[in-house]
Formats: sequence, C-alpha cells, structure tokens
Amino acid sequence: MNTTSTAITATAQLVALDIDGTILETGLPPSDLVVHEVRAVAGAGHHVALATGRSLAGAVPVAWQLGLRDGWLITSNGAITARISGGKVKIVERHDIDVEAVVRHVAPKLRLRIAAEIPGHGYRIAGTFAPHELSGVLQPANLEGLWAAPSPRVALVGAGAGWLVEDLRATGLTANAPHSEWVDVTPGGVSKATSLERVRVAVGVPSARTVAVGDGRNDIDMLHWAARGVAMGHAPMAVREAANKVTGTIADDGVVPVLRSIAGWPAAVAR
Repeated sequence: MNTTSTAITATAQLVALDIDGTILETGLPPSDLVVHEVRAVAGAGHHVALATGRSLAGAVPVAWQLGLRDGWLITSNGAITARISGGKVKIVERHDIDVEAVVRHVAPKLRLRIAAEIPGHGYRIAGTFAPHELSGVLQPANLEGLWAAPSPRVALVGAGAGWLVEDLRATGLTANAPHSEWVDVTPGGVSKATSLERVRVAVGVPSARTVAVGDGRNDIDMLHWAARGVAMGHAPMAVREAANKVTGTIADDGVVPVLRSIAGWPAAVAR
C-alpha cells in the first residue's frame, strides 16, 4: 500500500470503528456526543479508521458527519481501503471479485436481487432495490451487465439468501450475512482485519496500540486483530466472546467511553 502520510510516533493508536450499530443507528446520524469524541481522538493525534460493511459511497457521508478530514475508510468488509487526507478521499487499495462466477453460481439456486458495487459511485443492480437499501446511484442491469466492470463486492438479497453463506465460503469467497435475507460477497482472504493490518503497517503504529470497536459478526476478525477489541453491549454472543471487553449498547452511546479512554492522552504522551 502506498501512502503519503507523515511519520507517526510509536505512541499514536490506530482506532478502528464499525459504523452501523457502533457509532450510529442505521438510518440516523451519529449523536453529538459520538461526533465530539471521535473528533477528540483524531485531534489528539491518533489514527481513526471507519471499518464497515457499507460501500465507499455509504461510508464517506459518515466521515463528513464526524468531521474527519484525515483518516481511513475500510469499506465493503475490507475490499476497499481509502485514505482521507485534507478532506479528500482516495482509494489506495481494492480487491475485486469475479462477479460473473458469483452470479452464475447462485442464480440457479435461488431467486435473488443482486447488486454489484461501483466504488465511490453506487451499484449496478438486477432487481428492484429501495433507496434505503443501497447507497449511491443505482444503475439497472441484466445479469450479464452486473459483471460489465470489476467490482469489489456483490450483494445477494432475497428469501433464503443466508443459506448461501457456507456454500459461498466453500468456494473460497468471503461471505457475510447481516441478516437472513442479505449476503455480502467479497474476495476470499479479505476482511476488515486484513485491510486494517495493512493500514497499521503503512502508518507505523505498533500492534500493541490498536483498538477496534464493533457489534456484528463481520467484526469478529477485527476484534481478534486489535490489541484492544471492544464489543458493543447489544452485539451477539459470538461477537462479545471475541472481544477483550464489552461496552454499552448503541442506545447508550457505548462507543463513547472507549473513545474517551483514548482521547484522554494525546498521541505524543499516550501510555
């Protein structure tokens, strides 16, 4: 990964934050308290990375809501890594999936709506999606049109879609099901954790100074990766068991005490 970031002292921390269910409730902006504490962490010299299953188009507005002018976006469950620098966003690494192979594999099994992400723009879609289901511009396509250009992520949506997770993983792909009727498919071997590790190396933060907060099953690898993995209080048991610590729920702004424990020490003097 190429980065133009300045050299960072060994006391800075890399703070990875899931979006939905961690820093905000889906469909709502982050609370004023969360915004304040995220800005405090960034202002103290630490690296903030939003690590999410959202597309890049869905994550960028949250970065602006938080006031992040410098930081990182790990989107599409790790398939896209983007750098925020001076208020501008640039993709620095992406991992594309064989969309045609995925579609041909699942199409005979279930009747599904399918979306292929166009990073930073939206999706090519086969089937009808409501505006709140996907971020960005939605471009209707037939099945063949879904693989007209490379894509880092395919969303499979419909009754029974969750049953495809193990089948897809058996082919070497990464598959995550936010719920029983939605599966996100990304390249094998790619996760929030793998992309965060590349960011960690790029910015020169020691492994011991990594923090991650999340609430979903797609956060489990990230919580294992971090020296300090914190699960939200409402997270499923498997997620809480993967963490070093459990904080409050999203209704309690549970991420806030974690952020305060980091922001309390500027990077130059963090302990």
